[in-house]
Amino acid sequence: MQHASPAQAQGTRLWSESRFEELERGTPNGVAITSDGHLIPGPESKLVLATPSTYAWSVAADRDGNAYVSTGTPATVLRVTPDGKSTTLFTTRDMSVQTVRVGPDGSVYAATLPSGKVYKLDAHAENKNDDSATLVFDPGATQEKPKYVWDLAFDAQGRLYVATGGPAAVYRVGGGGKPELFFKSDEEHIRALAFDKSGNLIAGSDGTGLVYRIDASGKAFVLYDAPKKEITSVIVAPDGTIYAAGVGEKGHNNLPPLPVTGQATITATITIVTPGSVQAFNGNSLIPEGSELYEIPHGDGPPRKIWGGHDDIVYSLAWTPEGLLAATGNRGRVFRIHDDGTWADVAHLEASQATGFADSPKGLYVSTANSGKLFLLSHGGSSEGTYLSEVFDAGVFAQWGRAEVELGATPGASVQMFARAGNIENPQRAWGDWKQFRPNTDALGIDSSRFMQWKLVERPGAEVGAVAINYLPVNMPPAVDEIVVAPGARANFIQQQPGQPQQISINFPSSQNNGISFGQEPGREPLPAIRDRNAVTVRWAAHDDNGDELSFALYYRGEGEHNWQFLRDHITERFYSFDSSQLPDGHYRLWVVASDARSHNPGEALTGARVSDEFVIDTTPPVVSGLEAHLVNGKIHVSFMATDATSPVTHAQFSIDAGRWQYVAPVGNIADSLTEHFEFDAPLPPARPDADVPADTSEHVISIRVYDRYDNVVTLKAVVR
Repeated sequence: MQHASPAQAQGTRLWSESRFEELERGTPNGVAITSDGHLIPGPESKLVLATPSTYAWSVAADRDGNAYVSTGTPATVLRVTPDGKSTTLFTTRDMSVQTVRVGPDGSVYAATLPSGKVYKLDAHAENKNDDSATLVFDPGATQEKPKYVWDLAFDAQGRLYVATGGPAAVYRVGGGGKPELFFKSDEEHIRALAFDKSGNLIAGSDGTGLVYRIDASGKAFVLYDAPKKEITSVIVAPDGTIYAAGVGEKGHNNLPPLPVTGQATITATITIVTPGSVQAFNGNSLIPEGSELYEIPHGDGPPRKIWGGHDDIVYSLAWTPEGLLAATGNRGRVFRIHDDGTWADVAHLEASQATGFADSPKGLYVSTANSGKLFLLSHGGSSEGTYLSEVFDAGVFAQWGRAEVELGATPGASVQMFARAGNIENPQRAWGDWKQFRPNTDALGIDSSRFMQWKLVERPGAEVGAVAINYLPVNMPPAVDEIVVAPGARANFIQQQPGQPQQISINFPSSQNNGISFGQEPGREPLPAIRDRNAVTVRWAAHDDNGDELSFALYYRGEGEHNWQFLRDHITERFYSFDSSQLPDGHYRLWVVASDARSHNPGEALTGARVSDEFVIDTTPPVVSGLEAHLVNGKIHVSFMATDATSPVTHAQFSIDAGRWQYVAPVGNIADSLTEHFEFDAPLPPARPDADVPADTSEHVISIRVYDRYDNVVTLKAVVR
């Protein structure tokens, strides 16, 4: 959901969507989103079947438009008619049917994992299983004994080619014959197969990301050493151009070990097309930098990258006259990519991964995983496409004005636009009805509200670029969220120098409480200050839901008073330091008033305020009375009373004959009153035999210091003989 920026000031605002990344957050159906931020008619997408399986790994189609879907969890091959009726052709005890293909004779071929077997199925015989289906490839019967089967392909003679991993190899299976090793690689896996127009086999590997051209004798030539480690799909265009999708960083295993049971010592980390891989693949962070697409021209041109998807992993490719299609995860997107590097998002499928393509007279089938579904994309653009924007949150109640829409110049192209509004984020919960409006002419005609959404209906030839909605937020009063007062401190942003008072920080108490975060509000970082007993610093946190510029006024009131007294106004910072001498000693509160007048017409400003907790200004030291000091039994017996007008007397110190100062608590030890009685015996210091100055050893000077709670101190002395 899009949110209004809190940094804007009050007045008419504009919610604009013009970039691909912004439009991607909406929901298209029959509308394509181009890389330069335009909405154009795209293929119609419809759900044909939701399978009971979590994963639909692959799809194939026959001449009549029937689809064959290989699934995992449970592992089956389903025959699906264009109207969505399905029958089960095959079930297996394996974890998944990895790949399904339709042979030239109309038979269906299915490869399973983890056994790595390939079965031939009658397209009309139902409920075959591992024991009753025809086994055409068994890795256990080969010398290399590969662990995985990743792809299947047929040559012009109808022979089956099987791509395997662990080790990486390609096997050829003739009509009813024994599988023969056609090609072996030093890579980890052969992941994808396709034939070019000369009959050469094109193969993509996992390990160092190689694209091979293998001739009819099995001799290979590396066409391209891709920057990525794994080639997930290859396809050959009618003009002979080869396209390959790569994923994964070379030298890194991007996924955890393949969680397949039934095979010993399995350590492969294939990026896609196994149950463990797709489940692990739900987080894009496992595949840094996403996928890349490479073009390998037919002839002498050099290979080049034509597309990179940072957040999308390519699972399968399909060539169409309108451009190359890429089925991706983990957002269930289908992209149409052109050789010049431009692209369009042509379908948002209701699944995490789009895993496979199969062309048919009825349209282009797309299989998906998480969850296992089958979709059908129309050939060409839809007769009517819709695009639903994301929900926009104005942040506050708002009035909605005119829509500014960039329209294509195609004569007669039809575009209709609608808007709706509500005051709860979910549009399904009591929002208003859709209201049609004329772009660039009418106001939206929807109720004032916090949330809104727009919808577009396009017909062939239409094109829409940027869409911008004017809106006016209702002015909301500012709020003062928190106040802290620090007597004895002065704000100071100058770096501390030697000899300066101690540097301190003034923080809000709530900033130290777990579960409370004010990180987005200005002025909540620690405020640098220095200790200054003649100063008071107040700081506050405030916000305005409209993002208005704020100014502040400051007032004070003493204990027992009714009227607030003016201290300072037009403050734009969120703190203020003042001399404590401006206020007599006593108990006070501060009143901070926030105003948004800087962002509004005169007379339209709103205010918000908050009163601080009580604080004390005390700059006067205690008064000492009744000081008596007498020499008794070799010690000085001292007694006195100390009184402070504002804060409790906390402690005293004494020093005899300019010696060190010694702490003394009041009688009873608890210092909690404005008046405290002190009485104690101070031991005499030892005689100084080395003193050069003659002295009367019977005379002593005792000095007394008395402190209040705010470190105001009074010093006096008595002479004892």
